[in-house]
Amino acid sequence: MAEQLPYSEKVMDHFTNPRNVGEIPDASGIGTVGNPVCGDVMKMYLKIENEIIVDVKFKTFGCGAAVATSSMVTEMVKGKSIAEALTITNNAVAEALGGLPPVKMHCSVLAEEALRSALKDYYKKQGKPVPFEDKGHAHEGETCL
Repeated sequence: MAEQLPYSEKVMDHFTNPRNVGEIPDASGIGTVGNPVCGDVMKMYLKIENEIIVDVKFKTFGCGAAVATSSMVTEMVKGKSIAEALTITNNAVAEALGGLPPVKMHCSVLAEEALRSALKDYYKKQGKPVPFEDKGHAHEGETCL
């Protein structure tokens, strides 16, 4: 019998009923992150008006934890200012989901990276300097289970 990973009810809910799935055709910023070797790829779309994230959508190809973290981070940023969104960490995403197994924490990092990538694209489209640094990539040298 295969070992089952201990996912919380919230992780399972966001995996089976993901929020904010889709695309925003006129997105203010689009970010794509992932590792084709691992298989997790996240694409996030942001609609920003007056520095407020008024809409957010995602498309994720990956494991259940990748879908759940994508869904959760969209819920966490919708209606927030860019400054508030930039305070969201992978640990906050994992905590909001009731925790993740250690081997799946990289999915929460990927969700944070997707958000930052979309915000970076927004700043570039606005012709403004990006007010934050990249933290690196979650999936370098990792494999998904």
